[in-house]
Parts: sequence; structure tokens; C-alpha cells
Amino acid sequence: MALTLTPLIDIPLIQQGDSLVEIVFNSLSKTQIKIEDNDIFIFAQKIVSKAEGRLVNLAQVTASPEAQTLAQAAEKDPRLVELILQESAEVVRTRIGAIIVEHKLGFICANAGIDHSNVAGNGNASEEYVLLLPKDPDASARQIREAVFQQTGKRIGVMIVDSHGRAWRNGTVGMCIGLSGIPALIDERGWKDLFDYTLKITVVGVADELAAAASLMMGQAAEGTPIVHARGFPYPLTEGSLKELIRSKNQDMFR
Repeated sequence: MALTLTPLIDIPLIQQGDSLVEIVFNSLSKTQIKIEDNDIFIFAQKIVSKAEGRLVNLAQVTASPEAQTLAQAAEKDPRLVELILQESAEVVRTRIGAIIVEHKLGFICANAGIDHSNVAGNGNASEEYVLLLPKDPDASARQIREAVFQQTGKRIGVMIVDSHGRAWRNGTVGMCIGLSGIPALIDERGWKDLFDYTLKITVVGVADELAAAASLMMGQAAEGTPIVHARGFPYPLTEGSLKELIRSKNQDMFR
């Protein structure tokens, strides 16, 4: 079966309290897609954060002395740095323009995933507003999946993706930061290759692979397609979690 990715159309600007499930159903009727078992819906992090009220006005943030010191080293707004510290478990690296942290969710990212782009608060497009990541993306994905099941009886997967940079390579790539009803990893150790060789170390990050593919359809600027429908995922849908994708510190050779 081919893997088919379809951006959902006519997605409105999301406000706090909006029902993403209702928005999905409205768009599906226009896209002429009927939900089937094993379908997957991929959501851009921004719309999940907006629906959950994760907008913060920097004008209401007071920077701590620690944030002010770090802001000077990174040449960033001290109020933004204060939020970065609040959202992080550890500061890993700092350079001008970027603060690399271990987010409270466990993964390594720049600036705690806090974003200015495509962000506005209460109709005010001032860049005083920034957007934090969802508090619990796995829970956010699970709530959407369960709501779809309650309304359709279909067993689907849901994933939340964000754009992250990578060590040793330029450019951002879509990565999974929350999922429900789909595997995060596929362990192929013990599988045979074409020449009957037994695989010994191959564990595939299938959630990140699908996230990257969906990110191509979403874009990064004014595309307005923050939800992608996927059909034909080549693995059985099983329960997974973000924790499976995060390398433990004792196996981290790069920090």
C-alpha cells in the first residue's frame, strides 16, 4: 500500500478553547476524506498549543537575575530567557542567538521550543506574544484520538510534530513530540534482510520519519496547513509514547 499524505484544507486560525476534533471533521467534509481504521492525523504543535492556551505575553514576564545573565550571553530578550528556563530541566549549550536546553518533556531543543512565528494573542500581532509547547503532548494526542473514536468508532493514530534542528546537520526537520495510538519505534532486530542476514542493531524511529514527511506538507511559513491526514502507514498501529524516542543520558555520547 502507498503512503498517502493529504493536508486538510480551510483550517481557521486557532484560538484558545477551539475544538481541534471539530475542526478536523469540518475539513474532512470539504476534503472528501472518510476516516478509516489505521488512519493517522498529524497536528502541528502550534495549533495544539494555541487551543490549549499556551500563549504568553512577554510584557507580563519578569526576568530573574539568572535569566538576565544568560540573556546577555545569548543576546536574547531576558523575558524570553526567563520562559526558556521555566520550561527547561537543564541548559546544555549557549551561543549568541540560541540556548540549547533539555526541555522538561525530555528532548533536547533550541530555546525550549518557544516560538515567535505565526503567533498572535487576542488579535494582537505584536511579537510580545510567544507560544510554549503543550504541557503534555502525549495526553493532547490521546484526547484527540479518543474523541475521534467516540464519534466514529474508528481506531486511528494521532501525532503532534514540531520543527527541530539536529546535531551535526543544518536545517530544521519535523519531529514527533507527542503521539497516541501509533508506535514511536519499530524494533527490527532479529528481522532478516534480502540476503538472509539477521539484523542486530536496527531500531527505526518511525514516528519521527512520519513527522518529517508530514512537515513537508505543512510548511514553515504562510501555508496554513497545520493538519495532515496519513493513510497507508506501513506498520501496525500500536500504543507508543514520546519517552521511547528520547535517548537516556547514560547513552548520550554528545552532551
